[in-house]
Amino acid sequence: MSRTGHDTLQTRKSLSVNGKDYHYYSIKSVEEKLGDLSRLPFSLKVLLENLLRNEDGRSVTVPDIEAFGGWLKDKKSTQEIAYRPARVLLQDFTGVPAVVDLAAMREAIVKLGGDAKKINPLSAVDLVIDHSVMVDEFGTVQAFQENVEREFERNAERYEFLKWGQQAFDNFRVVPPGTGICHQVNLEYLGQTVWVTKDSDGNDIAYPDTLVGTDSHTTMINGLGVLGWGVGGIEAEAAMLGQPVSMVIPEVIGFKLKGKLKEGATATDLVLTVTQMLRAHGVVGKFVEFYGDGLQNMSLADRATISNMAPEYGATCGFFPVDEETCRYLEFTGRDADRVELVRQYAKAQGMWHDANTPDPIFTDTLELDMASVEPSIAGPKRPQDKILLSNAAAEFRDLLAHDYGHGDPANDPFIDPIGAEGKLMSEAGQMAEHEVAAELNLPEKHRFADVDGMDYTLNDGDVVIAAITSCTNTSNPSVMVGAGLVAQKAVAKGLEAVDRRLLVGQVVLDIGDAVFELGNARVVAILCRFEFRQFNAGMFQPVFLFVNRVVERGQRTAEHGG
Repeated sequence: MSRTGHDTLQTRKSLSVNGKDYHYYSIKSVEEKLGDLSRLPFSLKVLLENLLRNEDGRSVTVPDIEAFGGWLKDKKSTQEIAYRPARVLLQDFTGVPAVVDLAAMREAIVKLGGDAKKINPLSAVDLVIDHSVMVDEFGTVQAFQENVEREFERNAERYEFLKWGQQAFDNFRVVPPGTGICHQVNLEYLGQTVWVTKDSDGNDIAYPDTLVGTDSHTTMINGLGVLGWGVGGIEAEAAMLGQPVSMVIPEVIGFKLKGKLKEGATATDLVLTVTQMLRAHGVVGKFVEFYGDGLQNMSLADRATISNMAPEYGATCGFFPVDEETCRYLEFTGRDADRVELVRQYAKAQGMWHDANTPDPIFTDTLELDMASVEPSIAGPKRPQDKILLSNAAAEFRDLLAHDYGHGDPANDPFIDPIGAEGKLMSEAGQMAEHEVAAELNLPEKHRFADVDGMDYTLNDGDVVIAAITSCTNTSNPSVMVGAGLVAQKAVAKGLEAVDRRLLVGQVVLDIGDAVFELGNARVVAILCRFEFRQFNAGMFQPVFLFVNRVVERGQRTAEHGG
């Protein structure tokens, strides 16, 4: 049931879509009191609607609403507001304690002589089981089924408890194992852009889809025009029980996107560039909102990629407004046609619709990027938000070895490649012993070599191990996922002797010793290999694949199993 307030400002209106009537709280109606709000950032319009709908004279007051008019004048505010997200997104690690707490509350109320069925989440809750997957079987047709069966065996008690929770509690759904990571499920299925619930009189109330989630990358859903961000478990439980999120009306940094990506540049290159700019600007505790004519040249998958990285550039969210691409994606992913049309009509009625004629919002501050200037890049060397231009990889690689790993002074002590004329590791080919390589490179003792448990080789400074060829940032984006598969295919063509394929429909991992690396939701070839740098022409990065580290010695691994 939808919680609604007093509507002191009389903003409740009706909207008819495909013969069905909806009630909503109109932002345009409140302009008579607050002035023109057409250039308020779209993300703040979502917050404003939230207050209009929940204004009760206590937690949300008329002065709270009036503060948004002041925000437009000062481009910032010190007003604290009580924001109530429509729903909560949990994954199984953080979700189980929340369900345990609900069960404990039911037990307590029974002891007091009350009705256990009165204890339920007041906000809609979705728990996606995606953090418990392990991979035992791979590279075979039956691998998916066998891995799912073993997952159920390992987690039987926990899954039975979550199944009980889904049946016992109202407003609580569980997405079963083997379906996908929570962000992808949220983007492709759970997110609606416009949420609809009934009020106490049975009327359908339409309002923006909003949420908090117990994963930092919950912000991926911002690409769908859904305001949401990651919170801790206690905050998520509070939201489940109807408690508002207390926050100051945030500053909003506008990021104007112009043009379109040139051939050869991907959404990953774009998000690394955007992240670098935003980190340099400083956006911690602020909203970031994307606007400009460049949005017309961006797929929703590309938008979700950028929104996903909000934790890396430090913002609370990375919001994209609702437009025709939003509706196209909703339709493409199987949302109901009536819901898609409601999204379109509601956004237009509320001034939340973006198109070529939309005036630029007023922001606290702005940045601008011509997407045609984005160059192919490498993420790293240490953090996912770090960026190295592909064209500068050779120089960066040498500098990193020199400055971070003590391989001499690059200005006075030339770098020596540990590679022989035949393109093989000197220590592997017998041309130079390991201690000789170390002496030539002036390697500090602690950085020289690391033994790999159960293997007959060591890892040296300068070795590159591909632990995963994608991440949750890219799972929204078919183009980069297919690109990852093509990289794998090319690597096999260049002579890789073994390919370790560990891909499932949904959550995917690679095992490396005790570490687990997430790959994403796709069917591509995953390569775990070791390669060295043999040659640098015109400053270009040219990795030469030398051999594969057999991390898990199971099953037949041949190129024919690629996907």
